[in-house]
Amino acid sequence: MSDDDQQLNLFDLSPIDSSPPAVPDFDPERIPTDAKVPIPPGTYQTMEQISEHCNRCDRCELGQNRTHAVIGRGNPNAPIMIIGEAPGQNEDEQGLPFVGKSGQLLDKILESVKLSTDREVYISNAIRCRPPGNRTPSAGELEACKPYLLEQIRLIDPKIILLTGATAVKSLLGDKRGITKIRGQWMKWEGRDCMPIFHPAYLLRNPSKEPGKPKWLMWQDIQEVRKRLESINN
Repeated sequence: MSDDDQQLNLFDLSPIDSSPPAVPDFDPERIPTDAKVPIPPGTYQTMEQISEHCNRCDRCELGQNRTHAVIGRGNPNAPIMIIGEAPGQNEDEQGLPFVGKSGQLLDKILESVKLSTDREVYISNAIRCRPPGNRTPSAGELEACKPYLLEQIRLIDPKIILLTGATAVKSLLGDKRGITKIRGQWMKWEGRDCMPIFHPAYLLRNPSKEPGKPKWLMWQDIQEVRKRLESINN
């Protein structure tokens, strides 16, 4: 069998009989690295496989300067998934999302309603490599990395997805409205409850807790998330 035939067979998702198809051996060399070539659903069986491929990915130019690809942290079976924008310097160095000041604040926000990355929450980003100077990811970079995000969602299978900031909203939902216009609103995506929320970095720049201010609004939103999770569990 030629190499081309072998690569095509990897992406043949149609069953050949009524029995469950065998899981192919994972070979990152055979996964498309060209951003124009889609990565089909079901390509990855574990988060470790996603991590292995992302750390050698060149679907966009961001991989040329990365220290680590940032995949995620938290419970891989969590009912809540939080999607941020992109790794910063601390995240690039440690290979984990939301580990700087924004991450510390996010953890405190979750703890305020008894949510934890040990149990109820898994955290990832719209893209896995740090943009130079922490700039906003381009549309091409978001598109190149989206297959990895979709595979993470498929593996985690969360009931609730929180999208921190406009970039995360645009990446998954395609909604280009400003975050101040849509934060706190429940939306549906692939049968899942989604809510846009403020990015923790935005809250650090707006520290007031007065009614109507971002931190106060975030407190309202995270309480609604807690209530929605309880209603789903009941």
